[in-house]
Parts: sequence; structure tokens; C-alpha cells
Amino acid sequence: MTDIKSMNLEELREYLKGMGEKPFRADQLYEWMHKKHVRSIDEMTNISKSLRNRISGDIIFVEMVDRLISKVDGTNKFLFKLNDGHVVESVFMPYEHGNSVCISSQVGCRMGCTFCASTIGGLTRNLEPSEMLEQIYAIEDITEERVSNIVVMGTGEPLDNFDNLLKFIELISSKNGLGISQRNITVSSCGIVPRIYELAYKKLQITFAISLHAPNDEARRKLMPVAKTYSIAELMAAAKYYFEATGRRITFEYSLVAGENDSEEYANELSRLVKGMNCHINLIPVNPIKERKYERATRDSVEKFKFILEKNRINVTIRRGMGRDIDAACGQLRKKYMEAGK
Repeated sequence: MTDIKSMNLEELREYLKGMGEKPFRADQLYEWMHKKHVRSIDEMTNISKSLRNRISGDIIFVEMVDRLISKVDGTNKFLFKLNDGHVVESVFMPYEHGNSVCISSQVGCRMGCTFCASTIGGLTRNLEPSEMLEQIYAIEDITEERVSNIVVMGTGEPLDNFDNLLKFIELISSKNGLGISQRNITVSSCGIVPRIYELAYKKLQITFAISLHAPNDEARRKLMPVAKTYSIAELMAAAKYYFEATGRRITFEYSLVAGENDSEEYANELSRLVKGMNCHINLIPVNPIKERKYERATRDSVEKFKFILEKNRINVTIRRGMGRDIDAACGQLRKKYMEAGK
């Protein structure tokens, strides 16, 4: 099939021109898909039935197969079915400053981080730009809420799906679509160093986050297989280059695992590692999953870790836990669905 929802407006005009259609048809179709984000081609009332029939198999939609709503904080966790039957997770998080959506960029993940449920079973395939967009469009329609912030931090490694990620950012930030500012988009990576340099070259205005999770190579390799390929020295050099090229502050994510990386010694080592950098540390008490032995760091150890970073004048926050009562950890809902053989 031809995936027309992954096309920008100019590409769509050329595509329809090749079908013998007038350019204004592309503008109408683009508005239906990306501004009104209709859930069925039959809703496109100003598109002729003959054209609708010709393109009916070329428009990607996702189907909601499960939805969990937190009784604690209103977080919504969605499981969406793709056209080929695979499923992906997305999370809707209401905040006072606006609504955030965390989306997946791949079906599964091959990065193998040992504390993450998303990597169990490995990578199945990349998501198309349309399939990333559809997670947001569907959530807006289902919740009847406007999304103001996007986090590409669900299942998958975004930089492992580099070209589709860039196209997604182009489409979601376009004034012809939802027009979400790039400054309201966060992309999180485990640290594929060559791709960080490529991303820096694009000079996007997104927030770029690196999953660090340990302040030295030995500890990081235990948690993240990618650390066997790229050392912390290489990663930090890429991070500094990214800031110099874009002027955008780097966020370092640090998942705190009890007894693994949450000691005061590690907090001091992390402080030395990022000293002098224009960065922000986001501390994340890890969500335990039954398949792994890791435990969530205690509140006391998390606060001590934060205090040491602050004492060393490091900008740091603790991520507020969202949806802990609804399988909040990435990959858990999808894994349950697959185990049930649905």
C-alpha cells in the first residue's frame, strides 16, 4: 500500500497529481487526516466517493484494543492495534500545564536494557510516521482533550528509526497539521552515538534526552547493552556537540534501581561527570517488572541522590510517578496482551 498519511502536503499534492486529481484535493485530504484526524475515510464528506474508493487502502488508522485509567492521577494507558495486527502502547498524562502523550516509535525494541519490559521479545519492526501520528490523533479523539506535549519515550529506540522519526516531527509540528511546537516535543534515546551527531546536524528545536542510568562504563554495561558499543566518554562528547550545534540543553535520564545505581558514591560520580555542562538530570525511580530482579529505589535514597546533585549545583528533578496502578512501565500492557494470545 501507499501510506499517504506519512506524506507532507507537497508530497501528497504530487501523489494525487499523478492520479489525475487537482492540487486542492490534497489540501482537503490533508486537513481531514491531520487537523480533523477523522477515524474513517467515509467522514471526508467533500472528497468524492470515487477518490475515496481509490485511496481507501492507503490511509493508516490505529484501533484501540485496551484502555486503562488510573484512579490515582487520571493517567490513561492505551493499547493500539496496527493494520498488520501488531500492538503498541501509548500513555496520556494530564498535567496542570497541559496534556502530555508518550508514544512508541517501534513495535518492540532491540536495545535490551535490562530493567525495561519493552525489550522482552526484541524488535519486530519500525513504526511508520503515520503510526506515530495516529497514536496522538486517536488519543485526542478518545479523551476529547488537546495534546500540547509529546514524548517519544515509549516502546522502541527512536534513533533506531531515525528517518521515520524525523518525518514524524516534521508532520506533527507542521502548521498544516496539529502544529505542535518542536520545543514541546521530547525525544529520548539510549545513546546511539552516530545518530546523535546526525540529529545535531538537523538543528531541530526539540528537547533531546539521553538515558544514562549510570555514571561509569562498568555499571552502565550491566544495565544497557548499548554501553558495550559506545563508551560514556563517547556519549558525553556527542552530548556536548549536540548542545553546541543546537543550543538546546540536554536532559540526562537516570533510572534509580535499588542497590544498583542509587548510592551516594554514584551521585557524586554523576556530579563530576556532568560538571560544567548545560544539562538537566531527570531522576526516575524505576517501575519494577516481574521478569527482572530489579527493585525500585527507596524514597530516602532518591532524595539523598537528588540532594547530592543539588549540592554540586546540578539542575535536577525527580520525575513524578504516573499511573502506577495501571501497568505504567513501558511494555507491560503489550506483553500481557501478547501472552493472552489475542
